[in-house]
Amino acid sequence: MREKLPLSVLFCLALALLPSPTASVAVMSVDLGSEWMKVAIVKPGVPMEIALNKESRRKTPVAVCLKENERLFGDSAMGVSVKNPKVVYRYLQSLLGKTADNLQVAQYQKQFPEHLVLRDEKRGTVYFKYSEEMQYTPEELLGMVLNYSRGLAEDFAEQTIKDAVITVPAFFNQAERRAVLQAAQIAGLKVLQLINDNTAVALNYGLFRRKDINSTAQNVMFYDMGSGSTTATIVTYQTVKTKEAGTQPQLQIRGVGFDRTLGGFEMELRLRDHLAKIFNEQKKSKKDVTENSRAMAKLLKEAQRLKTVLSANAEHVAQIEGLMDDIDFKAKVTRAEFEALCADLFDRVPVPVQQALAASEMSLDEIEQVILVGGATRVPRVQDVLLKATNKEELAKNINADEAAAMGAVYQAAALSKAFKVKPFLVRDAAVFPIQVEFSRETDEDEGAKGIKHNKRILFQRMAPYPQRKVITFNRYTDDFIFNINYGDLSFLSQEDQKMFGSVNLTTVKLSGVGDSFKKHSDAESKGIKAHFNMDESGLLILDRVESVFETVVEEKEEESTLTKLGNTISSLFGGGSTEPTANVTEAVQDEEEVPPEAGKEQEEVVQKTDEAAQEQSKTEEKSKEEPQAEEKKSDEGSDKEEPQAEKVAEASEKSDEEKAAGAKEEEKEAENKPKPLKKSKISVDIGVELEVNDVLNPSPEDIDDSKKKLQDLTDRDLEKQEREKSLNSLEAFVFETQDKLYQDEYQAVVSEEEKEAISSKLSEASAWLDEEGYSAGTKELKEKLTELKKLCKAMFFRVDERKKWPDRLAALDSMLNHSSMFLKGAKLISEDDQIFTEVELKTLEKVINETMTWKNETVAEQEKRSPTERPVLLSKDIEAKLSLLDREVTYLLNKAKFAKPKPKPKPKEKNSTSSDNGKTNTTDSEKVISPKDESNGAEEVKPVEEPPTKENKKEDTETEPTIAEEKEDKETTGDDDSQNHIGDEL
Repeated sequence: MREKLPLSVLFCLALALLPSPTASVAVMSVDLGSEWMKVAIVKPGVPMEIALNKESRRKTPVAVCLKENERLFGDSAMGVSVKNPKVVYRYLQSLLGKTADNLQVAQYQKQFPEHLVLRDEKRGTVYFKYSEEMQYTPEELLGMVLNYSRGLAEDFAEQTIKDAVITVPAFFNQAERRAVLQAAQIAGLKVLQLINDNTAVALNYGLFRRKDINSTAQNVMFYDMGSGSTTATIVTYQTVKTKEAGTQPQLQIRGVGFDRTLGGFEMELRLRDHLAKIFNEQKKSKKDVTENSRAMAKLLKEAQRLKTVLSANAEHVAQIEGLMDDIDFKAKVTRAEFEALCADLFDRVPVPVQQALAASEMSLDEIEQVILVGGATRVPRVQDVLLKATNKEELAKNINADEAAAMGAVYQAAALSKAFKVKPFLVRDAAVFPIQVEFSRETDEDEGAKGIKHNKRILFQRMAPYPQRKVITFNRYTDDFIFNINYGDLSFLSQEDQKMFGSVNLTTVKLSGVGDSFKKHSDAESKGIKAHFNMDESGLLILDRVESVFETVVEEKEEESTLTKLGNTISSLFGGGSTEPTANVTEAVQDEEEVPPEAGKEQEEVVQKTDEAAQEQSKTEEKSKEEPQAEEKKSDEGSDKEEPQAEKVAEASEKSDEEKAAGAKEEEKEAENKPKPLKKSKISVDIGVELEVNDVLNPSPEDIDDSKKKLQDLTDRDLEKQEREKSLNSLEAFVFETQDKLYQDEYQAVVSEEEKEAISSKLSEASAWLDEEGYSAGTKELKEKLTELKKLCKAMFFRVDERKKWPDRLAALDSMLNHSSMFLKGAKLISEDDQIFTEVELKTLEKVINETMTWKNETVAEQEKRSPTERPVLLSKDIEAKLSLLDREVTYLLNKAKFAKPKPKPKPKEKNSTSSDNGKTNTTDSEKVISPKDESNGAEEVKPVEEPPTKENKKEDTETEPTIAEEKEDKETTGDDDSQNHIGDEL
């Protein structure tokens, strides 16, 4: 059931920028599973939504069909997989970042024997070969799928999209993650981040429960069994304080366990093989069904359906028409048989749970709930085993198992995009595999002989949070050297997982320029060779830079006076400041976490956690700051002694000029003899770095360009094919529809026999050409045929179209003439004193009315004389032009009447007003109070001015209406308090 977004989540996404109409600000996510993918978008006005595919489905098979002249995706490709499985490629995820000798490659070849998978001698990876012209790598095929997913997102968002967040399994190593990025690069997609699929699920879960997250840690396990693999992830939700945004919710990945091959697809394969065994036992054919790839594809499709049905039923009948050699297949399968086939798979269900608990160093009691994710968790036996393994009363199903990852990833895409502003939700992912640095150096042994010592330093431990930066320092090297970046201890993996994992060696780093840096700064103290590492948001390890750091002692400049400092500060504000980046460099080094030394290890690899130069500099600054303060305090104490001004002047005047000069020389001499303060300065020299990849070689830039061109050629071919099909369909539709129209009354009334025969003949000729040659004709030829036919039928269509428009247009013209004539007649009746229209204006309107009426009568009469097969003289565009001219003249006069001011009337002669006997004054009509129209009868009610109050009614007024003082007192006692209470309640 589709999970609805609550308002709290919808309001998290708000536009931060107002893009121009041509700007593209939409972002997308791709939940890239082994069997299915889900695409989600965020665009202005659409916070988070799943993009529908061309079949209006919310998920799309990860499959691509490649024929000689055709390429299909998704459901269309799966439709071909049953008829011709050799041209349909799927489950590509298991081949990414793998060398040809990987155990998972051999397993793929066993599952899909119809494909020819060969070794790429250049990179050591694999590629598919269908023919000499059709050879594709898994990255290229995945690039096609990603490009197709972008097309779905763009059609749904109705704008171009370039930025995306893509989900990957948490157990993907460095080579596999790079392969996904390479596929996206080939597809021309900018990847904002690779996010682990269960991390995306956890983010989506947290967004819906933001209010429930507080400072108390809440631990949740997500158990995701998909089609190809299974992952268990332990997540801790908690609010944390940040400098930028204050207290915000955060999710942190604490433990991950996985099984690369445990999933629904393996269950389906076993069901397929079981059905094949039953068919062979029925002896309906002498051939072995397992040797027929097309028949096995049909059995796999039926096995997929059977697995779903058996999740809700105890038994079901599998049946396939014409399985092989026109032989139908039918067999009953029970749930017990299915569970027996997959008994060993169900035994592996608890293993990822145990691995996740071990990695997080938690117990099941600390896990509040276990939430099911993934389609294969719907198998009842899986839930039973998992429930027993987790020792919970029930398994939570309060999340959309299919779409949660896509929705969480698209929220992250919006957060990373500059076009949207979202409420922060901090994500701290974890590295599943440890990474270490290894290097060797010569050491002196007991007898004076030199030996080689191999050293290892952990760079990122297992489950280390990322993104994170690390620095490792080499203290004993004075010349160029080499070190290696490898995976750490992988003993927590099974033997089979280690074989599927691939190479444990990542990169060899060759440094150049180390010796030159020591020669150049021989007078300075070396602080080691520092290598700066970064594990980014995608979980990829990057060596940012390597630098040789030195420290030297320099004389500190004399302390400037306060006024001088102030002047320099002001001048720097206007462009006179220094641009030296020393302070920034120091901050960058301090922000990075250095690898801590191990107990008993030598000092050369010890990572420095404090900057001695910075400490010395701060001490010197503090000392220099204290001295002026002391001097100021001394001068203040001296100022307390009162001394007459006359005596001060006398003492000053008694000193001779010679004494002043001598005192100045002594001060200069003392200043020269006084030792100047020293401070330590840091020098950084960039070291040359050459990287040699050891796990899976990256494709060269030329290879990437060739892959892009290959995919672009296929895309152009697809577009050309679509354009040709569109032209062919348009031509066929025009021929059939026009042939049918020739027999309709409205067309027969306007076409002569000769014209009808000519059109009919051309249409029949085109129809015959379509049957014989049309389906092999090119786009240009099809368009030319259609243009020729349209030109032939243009006059006939024009006559029919005009006759359809006449009634409405003429009725509108008659109505406008009537209204215009009535308006003109009324305008002429206005008296000369009140007339606001000039004589020229009225005559102009009258002229237009007369000319329009004359044109209408004459043209209609002329049209009635003409034959319907002739070109009409009464044209709809002419009627519209007359309507427009008449409307313009009337509108002009109406606007003038609307804004015209009435002419001033002559003032009446003044009359002496006399008082009546009862004291009332004579009033005119203008002195009467006029109330608004009564809506009940439409009449205006006229009320006289109220009489002065008498004693009686004055008394009544006093009793019924409170005085001003009473009103004020009433507000003070009751009203104000009530209003304040209400406001308080609302707040």
